[in-house]
Amino acid sequence: MSMPRPAPRLPRATTLCLALALALPACARKAPDAPPKPAKPRPAKATPAKAAPAKTTAAPTAADALAFLEETERALLDLWIHRERTEWVKATHITHDTEILAARAEEQVMAFVAKAASRATEFKGVKLPADAARKLKLLRTAQTLPSPPDPSDRKALAKLATEMGAEYGKRKVVVKAGDGSKIPQGTYTLGKLSTLLQTSPDPEVQKEAWQRWRAAGGVEAGERYTRFVALANKGAKSMGFSDLGELWRSGYDMPPDAFAAEVDRLWSQVAPLYKDLHCYARTQLRKKYGDAVPAKGPLPAWLMGNMWAQDWLYRMDLLRPEPSAGKTRTLTDVLVEKKTSPEQMMRYGEAFFVSLGLDKLPDTFWQRSMLARPKDREVVCHASAWDVDWQDDLRVKMCVEINEEDFVTVHHELGHNYYQRAYKSQPTLFTNSANDGFHEALGDTIALSVTPAYLKQIGLDPAAADPKAKRSELNFLMQRAVEKVAFLPFGLLVDKFRWQVFAGEVKPADYNAAWWKLRLQYQGVAPPGDRSKVATFDAGGKYHVAASVPYMRYFLAHILQFQLHRALCKVAGHTGPLHTCSIYGNKEAGARLNAMMKMGLSRPWPEALKAATGETRMDASAVLAYFAPLHTWLKAQNKGQTCGW
Repeated sequence: MSMPRPAPRLPRATTLCLALALALPACARKAPDAPPKPAKPRPAKATPAKAAPAKTTAAPTAADALAFLEETERALLDLWIHRERTEWVKATHITHDTEILAARAEEQVMAFVAKAASRATEFKGVKLPADAARKLKLLRTAQTLPSPPDPSDRKALAKLATEMGAEYGKRKVVVKAGDGSKIPQGTYTLGKLSTLLQTSPDPEVQKEAWQRWRAAGGVEAGERYTRFVALANKGAKSMGFSDLGELWRSGYDMPPDAFAAEVDRLWSQVAPLYKDLHCYARTQLRKKYGDAVPAKGPLPAWLMGNMWAQDWLYRMDLLRPEPSAGKTRTLTDVLVEKKTSPEQMMRYGEAFFVSLGLDKLPDTFWQRSMLARPKDREVVCHASAWDVDWQDDLRVKMCVEINEEDFVTVHHELGHNYYQRAYKSQPTLFTNSANDGFHEALGDTIALSVTPAYLKQIGLDPAAADPKAKRSELNFLMQRAVEKVAFLPFGLLVDKFRWQVFAGEVKPADYNAAWWKLRLQYQGVAPPGDRSKVATFDAGGKYHVAASVPYMRYFLAHILQFQLHRALCKVAGHTGPLHTCSIYGNKEAGARLNAMMKMGLSRPWPEALKAATGETRMDASAVLAYFAPLHTWLKAQNKGQTCGW
């Protein structure tokens, strides 16, 4: 079965809303109908961004700090809710006016947070209860887009951030008759160009689709990003960080340099598996494309079936270990035969969580979510989960397609919603996942339980009507590997690139050269020709770069999800191979998962990890355990090949 693509899971609003990592990506917050809890009172109307509680002249006391935090959390919640409402409207109805309103709401949040963060530094050294001290630390370090001190810079940054995300959502490629294109004339969205990459039998058409998407951003994309970096770094420096990258690396309950070393350690664990998968893929692609794929060296980025080669799902026809076993119906076939609607797709996902002992989604979820692309307006279709009011106004924004991939994506997005609901009773500054990787990992942990056994239980088994159909363990694992394992190096390098840019190690003229150097180093993929001097900003062809969403969370999620899956399967009493386990229907596993989710951001992430797994360190060995049968097979296939690039 196909798994959801890691790329389009979080809109800017949904992800930390560009202001705080506290407003997590895949979980945009929403405004509630129910009144706020006494612990989180707020005025009836969203208050405008006022200065954080005024500075006192006397030496600050613990009482001052507690009063400051109480007032800050109350005001911040109002601002977040207001911003989420404007972001929701902008994302589901993109116009000039909604962009302006969203930018203004973002600017208000940035202004308030900047002042509150500055004020928080005054309480350094004051002896406080542990939860209060943690809140102050989060105020100082949890911003993903810190506000520059100068009001004009702050306004410019908010405007740029909104424009970059909106421009990406509206970006289209127009192919006119007579321009020498191999692509049929017409107007192409990212989705339509991606379809050409996935289905065209002509590699030249694939290459042109790949190139045109990058050209669509124009020179302006790089120029905009250069201005963005300068302004964002001003904000980071005002908070005491050397640059925005250092600030981003500071949000993991460890020193920034230690975090950078930690992700390198995790990559070292899984790199051998990726390299063997890469070696096998290159051999198989050469059988189809001949010398267009080198016998030694990197894979052609435009031939991998994905605009960023971050997954190789659409090359499964070439990579399937047992082709004869794949001649059967797919989950897509079953869903289409049943005339499944977008809402019914979501209902399947809801039923999974209910089987774990969790409550059904509120009625407002079904009334307010956007589950299909409207025909009358521009929208951002990137799948995302929202909690508008930090209570019960849960929503999903997703242009659901009736296929395998979106079936699993539905389970993933609802994982965010259920996480949001679980920690809603936490104080405002703790309403987030243990770190940003946990929110993504939770959804994907659930997605790992979408197994053939689970589909059989819910009446969607593709092989049920074909008693002669042969199931293939290797085919199943390969399908998961081209989603999960193929993604790992891309998940790592996106932020490694931005860390270098923010630190000034890469200058604007060298953006493309640095981007492709990292893609070669980690992914082993290369573009068509030398793009180091091409004027367009290739990294900006990725939504999360254009929308300034930190990306390391996805790499962490692809490690954590297997670690969580292994632990929950053990709780559920599973004894077979790890990849055959589904926790569907197991309330003990659901209780263990809920215990972790309810903690929110209130404790350092190792404690949250321990609540679910009994372990306090991220460990990629579960990835290796899950794919062990496939890895053994890959090594055998690669004998005699020159692997690496």
